Order: sequence, then structure tokens, then C-alpha cells
Amino acid sequence: MAYFDAASSAPLHPVARQALLASLDEGWADPARLYREGRRARMLLDAARETAAEAVGCRADELVFTSSGTRAVHSGIAGVLAGRRRIGSHLIVSAVEHSSVLHAADTHEAGGGSVSQVAVGRSGAVDAGAYAQVLRPDTALACLQSANHEVGTEQPVAEVAAACREAGVPLLVDAAQSLGWGRVEGDWSVLTGSAHKWGGPSGVGLLVVRKGVRFAAQGPLDERESGRAAGFENIPAIVAAAASLRAVRAEAAQEAVRLRELTERIRARVPRLVPDVEVVGDPERRLPGIVTFSCLYVDGETLLHELDRAGFSVSSGSSCTSSTLTPSHVLKAMGVLSEGNVRVSLPFGTPEEDVERFLRVLAPAVAGMREKLGAPTAEKVVRDEDVLVVDSLGKRCPIPVIELAKVIGDVPVGGLVRVLSDDEAARLDIPAWCEMRGQEYVGEEPAERGAAYLVRRVS
Repeated sequence: MAYFDAASSAPLHPVARQALLASLDEGWADPARLYREGRRARMLLDAARETAAEAVGCRADELVFTSSGTRAVHSGIAGVLAGRRRIGSHLIVSAVEHSSVLHAADTHEAGGGSVSQVAVGRSGAVDAGAYAQVLRPDTALACLQSANHEVGTEQPVAEVAAACREAGVPLLVDAAQSLGWGRVEGDWSVLTGSAHKWGGPSGVGLLVVRKGVRFAAQGPLDERESGRAAGFENIPAIVAAAASLRAVRAEAAQEAVRLRELTERIRARVPRLVPDVEVVGDPERRLPGIVTFSCLYVDGETLLHELDRAGFSVSSGSSCTSSTLTPSHVLKAMGVLSEGNVRVSLPFGTPEEDVERFLRVLAPAVAGMREKLGAPTAEKVVRDEDVLVVDSLGKRCPIPVIELAKVIGDVPVGGLVRVLSDDEAARLDIPAWCEMRGQEYVGEEPAERGAAYLVRRVS
């Protein structure tokens, strides 16, 4: 079995395993106590903090350990917003932030605060100038990920941080995906990370708050971790997290070159092996191990099951997931195809032969699924004056797009196809199909059920 989902959670690094086992016998006591066992636990905790701080590029007393990366994000956002309440209640996020950031923004807005969401281009990156224009006198905090979790696109953190610094606004950086590869550049103010993303154990997050940033921890007071992370420290896990971060950093430069070559191989060969595929994300400014693509006329969840049966663990930002049946907010914000989406994220040490085997398996898996889905039934295609109407009501992705593709050739150049659909994914996938196939997306109209999407045949 080849595990290609390191962006969700990386396999436990051997150094993490060794450090975890070794510290179980030494780090069980309360590090706040003055007796021998407590002092020993405190030494382990302090050493781990120093190690993590060196990797991040901050002072040790600026860094605390939390129970997860999500908790670090929530605590960081809430703490800065509370600390800068007198400045204002305006929060800025990008449209492609991790759900933990967006959920925190929703909570802030529900409590009476204001939120601005900065759009991204088709590569998934914000424009630093456009981001700077959203800054206001009452902006309390700005948030920007270092790299995207779904497509791997790196963000212009240094440029945005400079603009925020000039405006006197702290910038919080979610560095969960990139921290294993290196420090986050730029004059950021707050940073969060998650150990299981770089090969450490789950249940350990990092929250860094630079000196001088106004911060008021929320919730009941607790003496642990400078009052910013309540609860007894999981010292063995923290030690393992810090040790594995140092270990992956030592390997990062060499491994980045190797994984970039492998992901570039996937980016280049998938469109040649599989027709009607869109490779998404920035082709240059991206993390080494992530490559994401979407396959037209394919159900993403079913494709993941097919690849799982073939021995590959991959994930998806597809609109067709059993949990939501709605498009990924990242792919939606980028305006790219969401159906049949596959994210391949290679862990450290991925063998070249696993990538080659994946490329051999992918094409027949997609072809078999497309064959099973078939063509639309004739009775569902009718003419309404000079418009060809495709009734896809009640059908989930990718069926509406398949039916559109089947009939576009039945109208003359300049003619219109009207697709009726009550699937939210159609709002993203039909315009994306038009972009890929060189047809004109005219727009969306209200319908008795769902919506009507108009497409003009150009070629």
C-alpha cells in the first residue's frame, strides 16, 4: 500500500518514535513541581521548546505548545482579537484558508465582528497588493496561510507581512503545511503549526506570539504554557514533536529536490495519460510534495475508492464527498474544476517506483469510471425554441457536466445549451468545463428548481 496523503497527516518519523518511547519514562511528572521527577520533566519540556523555537525562528518564551494545530489557530485568533479590541474588530482572511481559520472567522462575525475575505486567482494565491488594500484603521488581525493545504500553492507571506507591519496590523500565519520544509519568511506576528503534519505525533500544536503583540488569552485562566494553552502538557508527545521537526528539517533540502521531481512527473504525465484533466495550483510556487488534479466526468469519491483498491491512499477536495456533497471551498475560490479531484501528497522517503505504479493505475481507473457513467438518456434532452435544454435535476456531479459535454455538439456554433441542475457543484464545475473546453459560459439563471446554467457553443 502506498500512502500518498501526507498533507492530511504524515507518517510518524522514526526519530519521533524513538523520542516518544524514551521520554515516556522521563517525562510523566508535573513539570511545575520542584522535586526531582518534576525537574526532569521540566528539563525535557524546556529543551523541546528551545528546539522548536530554533526551527521556527523565534524566542523560546514566544512559543507555547497546544493540544493541536486547530487549537493553536483558534487560540491565536481569539487572543489577538481580544487583545486589540480597542483598535477595532475587523478581521482579514484569505478565501483559501484552512477550515480552522474560516470557522474562527465565522465565530468572530457571529459575535458582532467584521470579516473581509481576500479572493485568490486560479493558482490559489492571493495578490499581495489586493490583500494590502483590504487593511483598514480598525483592522485588528490579518490571517494568511504559508501554503495551501489542498493544492500546495505558496502564499506571498513576506510581502503581505510587510504591508501589515506598515499598517500596524499583526499577521497570523498558519504554517501547518510548510513548517517541516523551512522557516516562514517575513515579518509575521503570530504563527501556528501542527506536529502530525511533519511526522510528529498527533495532539501537539505550536502557537508563537511575537513580543509586542497585544494578546489576551480567552477562557478560564490556567498557569500552564504562559496561560495561553490550558491543561497538563503531554511532554512525551511534545518532545517527539520537537525532535521530529529538527530531524525533517535536516533532511528537507535534499528531500525537497527529490519530491519536486516526482510531483513534477505527475503534473506533466497525468494530462498526457488521462484526457480532460485539469492540474491545479501554482506550477512553480508550491510545496515540494503536493500535486492536485481534477478529472472531468468522474465522481471524486468513487475514484478515491478505486485507487484505494489499487493500493493507493490519496485524498480529494472534490465536490462529491459523502460528508458534504458541496465543492471544496479552496477549489471553489480558485474557480477550477472540482469534480474527480485527487490530491497526491508524498511523504518523506516516497519511492520512485510507487509514483510510477500510480501513473500506470490511474488512467485505466478513470477510463473505467467514465465508461460506467455513460451518456445521458435521450428523453432528458429537449429543445426549447433555439436553446437545447439538459435536465439534470436530481443528479449529482459529475453527471450534469457529462450530459452537457454529450450534447454541446448538437447545437450550431453560437447556439445555447441550458443545463438545469440542483447540485451546488454545478455552479463551479460547468464554468470550469467551459474554460477547459473553449466554450462560453454565459451565466446562471433562476429556475423553478435549482438553477439554469447557460453555455454557448464557440467551437
